[in-house]
Amino acid sequence: MMNPFIPNAYAAGPAQTGVAGGGLLGFLPLIAIFIVFYFLLIRPQSKRAKEHRAMVAALAKGDEVVTNGGVLGRITEVGEVFVTVEIAEGVSIKVQRQAVASLMPKGTLKST
Repeated sequence: MMNPFIPNAYAAGPAQTGVAGGGLLGFLPLIAIFIVFYFLLIRPQSKRAKEHRAMVAALAKGDEVVTNGGVLGRITEVGEVFVTVEIAEGVSIKVQRQAVASLMPKGTLKST
């Protein structure tokens, strides 16, 4: 019984032997994609991480910073792992050094 809406499935012919694109030629597109990913994603991200590590290592008392949470304040105490940030007159918080997102120019705190 033949159904006009379902085509018949026939057996496939013998499998092809040998490599179609050659050994290294078959991997060339993958190598090209990896190179593009390296220059567009991996390299810039590692460069930003290196700059952030250098900035965190250079934190000093009196620097005006913004934390990852968006809190703006002035560093009053620098420790090995934590820094104390004064966010208002008499209000200080302790944050991890790595939680400091960026340094702000001097006088930023006065202008806000």
